[in-house]
Amino acid sequence: MPARVSPDTVTVGLLAGGRGTRLGGVDKAWLERDGQSQVAWLAGQLACRAWPVLVSANTHAGRYRELGLRAIPDRSPDQGPLAGIAALADTCPTPWLLTLPVDLVALEPGLDLLLAGVGAGGGVAEDDEGLQPLVALWDVTMLRPEIADALDAGRLAVRELQARLGMPACRLPGVRLGNLNTPQDLADAGLPMPPPMEARLP
Repeated sequence: MPARVSPDTVTVGLLAGGRGTRLGGVDKAWLERDGQSQVAWLAGQLACRAWPVLVSANTHAGRYRELGLRAIPDRSPDQGPLAGIAALADTCPTPWLLTLPVDLVALEPGLDLLLAGVGAGGGVAEDDEGLQPLVALWDVTMLRPEIADALDAGRLAVRELQARLGMPACRLPGVRLGNLNTPQDLADAGLPMPPPMEARLP
């Protein structure tokens, strides 16, 4: 990691504001995994690091609170993951923000490889399936003004913002982080399909 990054300078931001359209509108944070929710599983994977964890989410604030997690809503609606990253950056209490999509299939060893390989301005994970722009370590001081300008201008591509910030790709050889985007992704990960929309919690 950059020399000025230490465990007490990192906050994790879980990106859970997606609409899950390819799964019929399911909130992927609450998919069932190993007898718990996906977000609880991911928070458990991070627990050994003792980092603060924030969640970018626009619904279910009470359910996140029951897990000991703070949900941060988007300040700008309908602007995709960039709006979630902006809300996390505005709330982040530390110099570094580590963003992770809530629907990751695997975290380790990719996270350790990312943290070992990022540059002085942070970096973006590149696993065996390609660039993973939502798995990234951001310098919050650099991020805040740039992401505000991007949202104001309607430039919503995360990769474009990372290019402007000069964030290098960090290669993770032999790693597939994976995402739970489709019914086939759930099947490949051994997870059950969510119930029909009318059977879900409000």
